[in-house]
Amino acid sequence: MSSPRSAEPGRVAVVGAGIAGITAARTLAQAGWEVTVFEKSRGAGGRMATRRTAFGGFDHGAQFFTVRDERFRLALQATGAPIAPWNVSLVRVLDELGRHVAAAPPARETRWVATPGMSALVHAWAQPLIDGSVGQCHANARVVRLAPDPIAPARWALHLDAADDTPPIHGGFDAVLLAIPAPQAAELLHASAVAADWQARLRDEVVMAPCWTLMAAWPLAAQPGLDGLGPRWHAARSDHHRIAWVARESSKPGREPLERWVIQASPAWSAEHLEDDAERITGKLLKGFAEITGIRATPGHAVAHRWRYAQTQRALGEPYLWDPRSGLGVCGDWCLGYRVESAFLSGLALALAIAEG
Repeated sequence: MSSPRSAEPGRVAVVGAGIAGITAARTLAQAGWEVTVFEKSRGAGGRMATRRTAFGGFDHGAQFFTVRDERFRLALQATGAPIAPWNVSLVRVLDELGRHVAAAPPARETRWVATPGMSALVHAWAQPLIDGSVGQCHANARVVRLAPDPIAPARWALHLDAADDTPPIHGGFDAVLLAIPAPQAAELLHASAVAADWQARLRDEVVMAPCWTLMAAWPLAAQPGLDGLGPRWHAARSDHHRIAWVARESSKPGREPLERWVIQASPAWSAEHLEDDAERITGKLLKGFAEITGIRATPGHAVAHRWRYAQTQRALGEPYLWDPRSGLGVCGDWCLGYRVESAFLSGLALALAIAEG
């Protein structure tokens, strides 16, 4: 796979349908490339995730985003992105037992959320790929190996572990972009016996922390005469020994009014308890949540979700990696930082580097 690549648009596979992957896919499609996206989960979104339940939606990944780069601002405006400002009442919990609460300083920039859930932004941007108007998007399709195409060895074939009728091998790609967390990209490159230098960089230079997230609902709080549960504030950053963040879902625009909270554990606590069972995690996070909010009622719904690679703690320090000779590239928020905007900028920069030759 070392012959020079043509600068003309060709066929590209994008592995991962988070905001970085979808941004790269849309940009290359607009530049004339034939784009196919492969996503291991049920749909687009990545860590901009919303869990739909009988009790309403939970943003159990990214909680909000800010806009600092003009390119991100223009993309949101030009696409009519389904977003709204979140004018949240935010506090800071200042001690590890959750007992000292102070008002957070005034926000210096707008906090934005997608509506009606955080996944809606990526879903909207992915729709032309999902409906086939500018490319293709395969869900429930986990890529397990990259290899030379047996029919056209100068191109790539993707070997899949697919849960539906998606064929197990897709070939004929001039380029493959990995828009997945750095440890997963390193693992896929290792399984494919390619890019050993990239594998080392992704393993040694990038640090990503896990996060246990709890989604809890109190449907009885919606009874007449009850004005919700707990504090008057709606979100808190926390120095509690277990919990880093809590947010009342109904405080976000476009959400259902039922009393629902997202509770996110700290990176250190999540790493310490990474392999604990979900029931044990649920009990411990509910205890910490009660200490922070004073809500001690038993929730009618409580489900824990583990993100193995939730937040970048040490970034790669460059927006992407791209090898034009092999046609391999990687991108993601972890290239630049941990923000939603970082993922967008990484995917955009990689796509433009490819499109401009």
